[in-house]
Amino acid sequence: MQTSNMQEKINAFVRLLNIMDDLRAGCPWDKEQTLKSLRHLTIEEVYELSDAIQNNDIDEVKKELGDLMLHIVFYSKIGSEKNAFDIKDVLESISDKLVFRHPHIYGDVDVKDAEDVLQNWEILKLKEGKKSVLEGVPKSLPPLIKAYRIQEKVKGVGFEWKKREQVWDKVIEELNELKFEVENGFDKDKMEDEMGDLFFALTNYARYIGINPEDALERTNKKFIKRFQFIESESAKDGFKIEKMSLEEMEEYWVKAKELENK
Repeated sequence: MQTSNMQEKINAFVRLLNIMDDLRAGCPWDKEQTLKSLRHLTIEEVYELSDAIQNNDIDEVKKELGDLMLHIVFYSKIGSEKNAFDIKDVLESISDKLVFRHPHIYGDVDVKDAEDVLQNWEILKLKEGKKSVLEGVPKSLPPLIKAYRIQEKVKGVGFEWKKREQVWDKVIEELNELKFEVENGFDKDKMEDEMGDLFFALTNYARYIGINPEDALERTNKKFIKRFQFIESESAKDGFKIEKMSLEEMEEYWVKAKELENK
């Protein structure tokens, strides 16, 4: 049964590879694509996958993963045309990396928990020739995600507060420094610097309490959108134009929206 299932997976993958060959040979749009032209489309697909995961839409997750798989095959096809790499090289490269970075599975290294695995991971990356543990953080990552990943990376080599309370103290310290700049100098450059420090400290605290700040902020974004659109729709039913409403009038509908959520 297991062998049959594996063969089905192989057949499905081979089918996609063959379709990619057909598209690259016969479709005018697919013929024109390059590594660079696909880049922004791939980023869009990743965000669509993120939306599907956030919405817990499993069927949509499956579809978006298929779109990403197509892009991986597409890049590999272009790489083969340049005699640079092909899908086999891509798959073997990641397999070799996984084996190397999991000596507790494929070697004789003992680990106690996931924390040990992450620490070994960063140490092994340095052994691969990386000069800094932060080399693996993409420069083009959105700032909030980048801050989270930076903190995860340095944690892997022990650069970490010992207690959660210390991290919260840092948040308060940065908040007070921002408040000082706002109230005393109103120097935009200094305020921006302190605001960045505060966001970084808050991101770190979120990590310490097991919350992904990106997920938390997106959750709030969705909540705000839902409540504000309630204000728009319900006030219109009552004959109001939102652009002419006072803040106090809008606040009444905001409270109603919160009450409905609680129910």
